[in-house]
Amino acid sequence: MTLHTSGVAAGTARSTAASRAARRPSRRAGRVLGIAATLPILALLAACATNADADPVGDVNAENAAAAGLVVDTSPEQDRIRTTESAEAVALLPAAFADKDTIKVAVSAYVPPLAFLADDEKTPIGNETDIAQLIGDALGKKVEWEVKAWADWPLAVQSGDVDVVISNVTVTEERKELFDFSSYRNDQLGWLTKADSDLTSITEAKDVAGLTVAVGSGTNQEKILLAWDEENKAAGLEPATIEYFENDGDTILALQSGRIDVTFGPNATASYKAKVSPEDFKVIGTLNGGWPATAQIAVGTLKGNELAPAVTAALNHAIEDGSYAEVLERWGLEDEAIEISETNPAGLPKS
Repeated sequence: MTLHTSGVAAGTARSTAASRAARRPSRRAGRVLGIAATLPILALLAACATNADADPVGDVNAENAAAAGLVVDTSPEQDRIRTTESAEAVALLPAAFADKDTIKVAVSAYVPPLAFLADDEKTPIGNETDIAQLIGDALGKKVEWEVKAWADWPLAVQSGDVDVVISNVTVTEERKELFDFSSYRNDQLGWLTKADSDLTSITEAKDVAGLTVAVGSGTNQEKILLAWDEENKAAGLEPATIEYFENDGDTILALQSGRIDVTFGPNATASYKAKVSPEDFKVIGTLNGGWPATAQIAVGTLKGNELAPAVTAALNHAIEDGSYAEVLERWGLEDEAIEISETNPAGLPKS
Protein backbone atom coordinates (compact mmCIF):
# COMPACT_ATOMS: atom_id res chain seq x y z
CA MET A 1 0.00 0.00 0.00
CA THR A 2 1.18 3.47 -0.83
CA LEU A 3 -0.40 6.47 0.81
CA HIS A 4 0.48 10.01 -0.22
CA THR A 5 0.14 12.92 2.16
CA SER A 6 1.88 16.27 2.00
CA GLY A 7 3.48 17.95 4.98
CA VAL A 8 3.00 21.62 5.79
CA ALA A 9 5.19 24.29 4.25
CA ALA A 10 8.71 24.62 5.55
CA GLY A 11 8.33 28.36 5.86
CA THR A 12 6.21 28.04 9.00
CA ALA A 13 9.10 26.57 10.97
CA ARG A 14 9.79 27.84 14.42
CA SER A 15 12.69 30.24 14.63
CA THR A 16 14.33 29.38 17.95
CA ALA A 17 14.51 26.69 20.60
CA ALA A 18 13.04 29.20 23.05
CA SER A 19 9.92 29.65 20.93
CA ARG A 20 9.52 25.87 20.76
CA ALA A 21 9.72 25.60 24.52
CA ALA A 22 7.20 28.41 24.96
CA ARG A 23 4.85 26.80 22.48
CA ARG A 24 4.92 23.30 23.89
CA PRO A 25 2.12 23.78 26.47
CA SER A 26 -0.22 24.92 23.68
CA ARG A 27 0.21 21.73 21.67
CA ARG A 28 -3.16 20.08 21.52
CA ALA A 29 -2.97 16.83 23.42
CA GLY A 30 -4.91 14.25 21.48
CA ARG A 31 -6.03 10.93 22.82
CA VAL A 32 -3.24 8.60 23.80
CA LEU A 33 -2.96 5.84 21.27
CA GLY A 34 -4.10 2.58 22.83
CA ILE A 35 -2.59 -0.66 21.63
CA ALA A 36 -5.92 -1.94 20.29
CA ALA A 37 -6.38 1.19 18.23
CA THR A 38 -2.97 1.00 16.62
CA LEU A 39 -2.91 -2.51 15.31
CA PRO A 40 -4.70 -3.48 12.11
CA ILE A 41 -6.19 -6.77 13.29
CA LEU A 42 -7.25 -5.46 16.68
CA ALA A 43 -8.66 -2.36 15.03
CA LEU A 44 -11.06 -4.53 13.04
CA LEU A 45 -12.27 -6.11 16.25
CA ALA A 46 -12.56 -2.75 17.97
CA ALA A 47 -14.73 -1.46 15.12
CA CYS A 48 -17.56 -3.61 16.45
CA ALA A 49 -17.59 -1.72 19.77
CA THR A 50 -19.45 1.50 20.42
CA ASN A 51 -17.66 4.68 21.42
CA ALA A 52 -19.04 4.27 24.91
CA ASP A 53 -17.48 0.83 25.10
CA ALA A 54 -14.11 2.05 23.86
CA ASP A 55 -13.72 5.24 25.87
CA PRO A 56 -12.84 3.66 29.26
CA VAL A 57 -9.99 1.76 27.64
CA GLY A 58 -8.73 4.95 26.04
CA ASP A 59 -8.95 6.73 29.38
CA VAL A 60 -6.88 4.04 31.09
CA ASN A 61 -4.29 4.13 28.32
CA ALA A 62 -4.14 7.91 28.57
CA GLU A 63 -3.61 7.76 32.32
CA ASN A 64 -0.89 5.13 31.98
CA ALA A 65 0.91 7.04 29.26
CA ALA A 66 0.65 10.33 31.14
CA ALA A 67 2.09 8.66 34.23
CA ALA A 68 5.00 7.51 32.07
CA GLY A 69 5.50 11.05 30.76
CA LEU A 70 3.84 10.46 27.37
CA VAL A 71 0.97 12.61 26.17
CA VAL A 72 0.54 11.70 22.54
CA ASP A 73 -1.25 13.91 20.04
CA THR A 74 -2.92 11.59 17.54
CA SER A 75 -4.66 14.31 15.55
CA PRO A 76 -3.71 14.73 11.88
CA GLU A 77 -2.83 18.40 12.46
CA GLN A 78 -0.02 17.40 14.85
CA ASP A 79 1.48 20.86 15.50
CA ARG A 80 4.79 19.21 14.69
CA ILE A 81 8.05 20.33 16.21
CA ARG A 82 9.90 22.47 13.69
CA THR A 83 13.38 23.80 12.99
CA THR A 84 14.71 26.56 10.73
CA GLU A 85 16.30 26.40 7.31
CA SER A 86 20.02 25.61 7.39
CA ALA A 87 22.15 27.45 4.84
CA GLU A 88 24.87 24.84 5.29
CA ALA A 89 22.50 21.94 4.58
CA VAL A 90 20.90 23.69 1.60
CA ALA A 91 24.34 24.41 0.11
CA LEU A 92 25.08 20.68 0.16
CA LEU A 93 22.02 19.72 -1.87
CA PRO A 94 22.99 18.11 -5.20
CA ALA A 95 21.73 19.80 -8.35
CA ALA A 96 19.04 17.17 -8.88
CA PHE A 97 17.38 18.15 -5.60
CA ALA A 98 18.25 21.84 -5.25
CA ASP A 99 15.29 23.07 -7.31
CA LYS A 100 12.72 20.63 -5.97
CA ASP A 101 10.06 22.02 -3.64
CA THR A 102 9.33 18.71 -1.96
CA ILE A 103 11.23 15.82 -0.42
CA LYS A 104 9.46 12.45 -0.57
CA VAL A 105 9.89 10.23 2.46
CA ALA A 106 9.01 6.55 2.90
CA VAL A 107 7.67 5.66 6.36
CA SER A 108 5.78 2.75 7.88
CA ALA A 109 2.22 3.02 9.22
CA TYR A 110 1.53 0.57 12.05
CA VAL A 111 4.49 0.82 14.41
CA PRO A 112 3.90 3.37 17.20
CA PRO A 113 5.65 5.45 18.34
CA LEU A 114 7.88 5.32 15.23
CA ALA A 115 5.22 5.79 12.55
CA PHE A 116 1.49 5.13 12.58
CA LEU A 117 -1.74 6.66 11.33
CA ALA A 118 -3.49 9.60 12.97
CA ASP A 119 -7.16 9.70 13.94
CA ASP A 120 -8.12 10.36 10.33
CA GLU A 121 -6.58 6.97 9.45
CA LYS A 122 -4.57 8.44 6.60
CA THR A 123 -1.99 10.89 7.99
CA PRO A 124 1.30 9.27 9.09
CA ILE A 125 2.51 10.52 12.47
CA GLY A 126 5.21 9.49 14.93
CA ASN A 127 8.90 9.93 15.59
CA GLU A 128 9.98 9.08 12.05
CA THR A 129 7.60 11.57 10.47
CA ASP A 130 8.74 14.26 12.90
CA ILE A 131 12.38 13.58 11.99
CA ALA A 132 11.39 13.89 8.34
CA GLN A 133 9.80 17.27 9.07
CA LEU A 134 13.01 18.53 10.70
CA ILE A 135 15.02 17.44 7.65
CA GLY A 136 12.53 19.10 5.32
CA ASP A 137 12.63 22.33 7.33
CA ALA A 138 16.43 22.46 7.39
CA LEU A 139 16.57 21.83 3.63
CA GLY A 140 13.84 24.36 2.87
CA LYS A 141 11.53 21.69 1.45
CA LYS A 142 7.96 20.60 2.00
CA VAL A 143 7.65 16.99 3.13
CA GLU A 144 5.53 14.35 1.42
CA TRP A 145 5.16 11.10 3.32
CA GLU A 146 4.52 7.81 1.56
CA VAL A 147 3.52 4.76 3.57
CA LYS A 148 5.55 1.73 2.54
CA ALA A 149 5.76 -1.79 3.87
CA TRP A 150 9.20 -2.66 5.22
CA ALA A 151 9.92 -4.99 2.32
CA ASP A 152 9.10 -2.26 -0.21
CA TRP A 153 11.33 0.63 0.87
CA PRO A 154 14.53 -0.52 -0.92
CA LEU A 155 12.83 -0.61 -4.32
CA ALA A 156 11.02 2.65 -3.57
CA VAL A 157 14.34 4.42 -3.00
CA GLN A 158 16.10 2.73 -5.92
CA SER A 159 13.28 3.52 -8.35
CA GLY A 160 13.06 7.16 -7.29
CA ASP A 161 9.52 6.73 -6.01
CA VAL A 162 10.81 8.33 -2.79
CA ASP A 163 13.92 10.37 -2.05
CA VAL A 164 14.64 8.98 1.41
CA VAL A 165 13.49 6.26 3.79
CA ILE A 166 13.00 6.95 7.50
CA SER A 167 11.73 3.66 8.88
CA ASN A 168 13.99 2.44 11.70
CA VAL A 169 16.59 1.21 9.19
CA THR A 170 19.82 -0.05 10.74
CA VAL A 171 23.09 0.75 8.98
CA THR A 172 24.76 -2.39 7.64
CA GLU A 173 27.74 -2.82 5.36
CA GLU A 174 25.57 -4.83 2.99
CA ARG A 175 22.97 -2.06 2.74
CA LYS A 176 25.71 0.50 2.22
CA GLU A 177 26.47 -1.15 -1.12
CA LEU A 178 23.13 0.19 -2.41
CA PHE A 179 22.29 3.10 -0.11
CA ASP A 180 23.91 6.02 1.69
CA PHE A 181 22.98 6.72 5.29
CA SER A 182 22.65 9.63 7.73
CA SER A 183 22.42 8.44 11.33
CA TYR A 184 19.77 9.78 13.72
CA ARG A 185 19.27 7.25 16.55
CA ASN A 186 21.06 4.52 18.40
CA ASP A 187 19.65 1.10 17.58
CA GLN A 188 18.09 -0.51 20.64
CA LEU A 189 16.11 -3.76 20.62
CA GLY A 190 13.69 -4.93 23.27
CA TRP A 191 12.15 -8.18 24.50
CA LEU A 192 8.40 -7.75 25.05
CA THR A 193 6.19 -10.23 26.85
CA LYS A 194 2.87 -10.31 28.69
CA ALA A 195 2.73 -8.48 32.00
CA ASP A 196 1.79 -11.69 33.84
CA SER A 197 4.49 -13.80 32.17
CA ASP A 198 6.83 -15.80 34.38
CA LEU A 199 9.70 -14.50 32.25
CA THR A 200 11.62 -11.76 34.06
CA SER A 201 14.85 -11.16 32.15
CA ILE A 202 16.49 -11.87 28.80
CA THR A 203 20.09 -10.71 28.55
CA GLU A 204 21.98 -13.56 26.89
CA ALA A 205 21.57 -16.55 24.62
CA LYS A 206 20.69 -19.13 27.26
CA ASP A 207 17.70 -17.03 28.33
CA VAL A 208 15.84 -17.83 25.08
CA ALA A 209 16.46 -21.59 25.16
CA GLY A 210 13.16 -23.41 24.75
CA LEU A 211 11.12 -20.24 24.23
CA THR A 212 8.82 -19.44 21.33
CA VAL A 213 9.97 -16.08 20.00
CA ALA A 214 8.47 -13.82 17.34
CA VAL A 215 10.87 -11.82 15.20
CA GLY A 216 10.71 -9.92 11.92
CA SER A 217 12.08 -11.68 8.86
CA GLY A 218 15.17 -10.12 7.31
CA THR A 219 15.86 -7.92 10.34
CA ASN A 220 18.97 -7.54 12.45
CA GLN A 221 17.11 -8.91 15.44
CA GLU A 222 16.46 -12.08 13.45
CA LYS A 223 20.19 -12.44 12.85
CA ILE A 224 20.87 -12.03 16.57
CA LEU A 225 18.18 -14.51 17.54
CA LEU A 226 19.43 -17.10 15.05
CA ALA A 227 23.00 -16.65 16.33
CA TRP A 228 21.85 -17.10 19.91
CA ASP A 229 19.86 -20.19 18.96
CA GLU A 230 22.90 -21.75 17.28
CA GLU A 231 24.96 -20.96 20.38
CA ASN A 232 22.39 -22.69 22.56
CA LYS A 233 22.21 -25.77 20.36
CA ALA A 234 25.99 -26.03 20.37
CA ALA A 235 25.87 -25.92 24.17
CA GLY A 236 23.27 -28.69 24.29
CA LEU A 237 20.42 -26.39 25.30
CA GLU A 238 16.88 -26.66 23.99
CA PRO A 239 16.43 -24.73 20.73
CA ALA A 240 14.05 -21.82 20.46
CA THR A 241 10.96 -21.95 18.28
CA ILE A 242 11.04 -18.93 15.99
CA GLU A 243 7.78 -17.53 14.63
CA TYR A 244 7.32 -14.96 11.88
CA PHE A 245 4.29 -12.70 11.43
CA GLU A 246 3.25 -10.32 8.68
CA ASN A 247 2.66 -7.34 10.95
CA ASP A 248 2.74 -6.03 14.48
CA GLY A 249 -0.97 -6.66 14.99
CA ASP A 250 -0.62 -10.38 14.31
CA THR A 251 2.42 -10.54 16.58
CA ILE A 252 0.59 -8.93 19.50
CA LEU A 253 -2.41 -11.22 19.04
CA ALA A 254 -0.06 -14.21 19.16
CA LEU A 255 1.57 -12.87 22.32
CA GLN A 256 -1.73 -12.20 24.06
CA SER A 257 -3.13 -15.60 23.09
CA GLY A 258 -0.06 -17.43 24.41
CA ARG A 259 1.03 -18.71 21.02
CA ILE A 260 4.43 -17.09 21.59
CA ASP A 261 6.34 -16.36 24.79
CA VAL A 262 8.06 -13.16 23.77
CA THR A 263 8.59 -10.87 20.80
CA PHE A 264 11.99 -9.42 19.86
CA GLY A 265 12.02 -6.12 18.00
CA PRO A 266 12.74 -2.39 18.21
CA ASN A 267 12.77 -1.27 21.83
CA ALA A 268 11.04 1.95 20.78
CA THR A 269 7.83 0.04 20.06
CA ALA A 270 8.23 -2.45 22.91
CA SER A 271 8.77 0.31 25.45
CA TYR A 272 5.82 2.28 24.10
CA LYS A 273 3.47 -0.69 24.49
CA ALA A 274 4.67 -1.34 28.03
CA LYS A 275 4.24 2.33 29.01
CA VAL A 276 0.79 2.70 27.50
CA SER A 277 -0.54 -0.70 28.66
CA PRO A 278 1.51 -1.85 31.67
CA GLU A 279 -1.34 -4.13 32.69
CA ASP A 280 -0.81 -6.07 29.44
CA PHE A 281 2.89 -5.86 28.57
CA LYS A 282 6.36 -5.59 30.04
CA VAL A 283 9.87 -5.25 28.62
CA ILE A 284 12.23 -7.82 30.11
CA GLY A 285 15.47 -6.86 28.42
CA THR A 286 17.16 -4.60 25.91
CA LEU A 287 20.07 -5.13 23.56
CA ASN A 288 21.95 -2.99 21.08
CA GLY A 289 20.81 -3.81 17.58
CA GLY A 290 24.39 -4.34 16.49
CA TRP A 291 25.15 -7.07 19.02
CA PRO A 292 27.93 -7.90 19.71
CA ALA A 293 28.96 -4.55 18.21
CA THR A 294 26.91 -1.34 18.23
CA ALA A 295 24.60 -0.09 15.50
CA GLN A 296 22.81 3.08 14.48
CA ILE A 297 19.46 3.84 12.88
CA ALA A 298 19.73 6.08 9.84
CA VAL A 299 17.96 7.89 7.03
CA GLY A 300 18.55 6.01 3.78
CA THR A 301 19.15 7.61 0.38
CA LEU A 302 20.17 6.19 -2.99
CA LYS A 303 23.85 5.30 -3.17
CA GLY A 304 25.91 7.95 -4.92
CA ASN A 305 23.19 10.55 -5.52
CA GLU A 306 24.97 12.92 -3.09
CA LEU A 307 21.85 13.65 -1.04
CA ALA A 308 23.14 12.06 2.17
CA PRO A 309 25.61 14.84 3.16
CA ALA A 310 22.81 17.41 2.96
CA VAL A 311 20.53 15.20 5.08
CA THR A 312 23.32 14.72 7.62
CA ALA A 313 23.86 18.48 7.83
CA ALA A 314 20.11 18.99 8.26
CA LEU A 315 20.05 16.52 11.14
CA ASN A 316 23.03 18.16 12.81
CA HIS A 317 21.30 21.53 12.49
CA ALA A 318 18.30 20.08 14.36
CA ILE A 319 20.57 18.50 16.95
CA GLU A 320 22.31 21.81 17.57
CA ASP A 321 19.15 23.89 17.98
CA GLY A 322 17.41 21.39 20.26
CA SER A 323 14.50 20.46 18.00
CA TYR A 324 15.89 16.93 17.51
CA ALA A 325 15.98 16.30 21.26
CA GLU A 326 12.45 17.64 21.59
CA VAL A 327 11.17 15.23 18.95
CA LEU A 328 12.71 12.21 20.67
CA GLU A 329 11.40 13.35 24.04
CA ARG A 330 7.94 13.77 22.55
CA TRP A 331 7.85 10.08 21.62
CA GLY A 332 9.70 8.72 24.67
CA LEU A 333 12.88 7.91 22.72
CA GLU A 334 15.34 10.26 24.41
CA ASP A 335 17.47 7.30 25.55
CA GLU A 336 18.22 6.56 21.87
CA ALA A 337 19.52 10.06 21.06
CA ILE A 338 22.88 10.59 19.35
CA GLU A 339 25.21 13.57 19.77
CA ILE A 340 26.07 13.99 16.10
CA SER A 341 24.77 12.64 12.80
CA GLU A 342 27.29 10.95 10.52
CA THR A 343 27.19 10.11 6.83
CA ASN A 344 27.73 6.39 6.27
CA PRO A 345 28.90 5.45 9.78
CA ALA A 346 30.33 2.00 10.33
CA GLY A 347 27.62 -0.55 9.68
CA LEU A 348 27.01 -4.05 10.88
CA PRO A 349 29.34 -6.48 9.11
CA LYS A 350 28.08 -8.80 6.41
CA SER A 351 26.89 -12.12 7.74
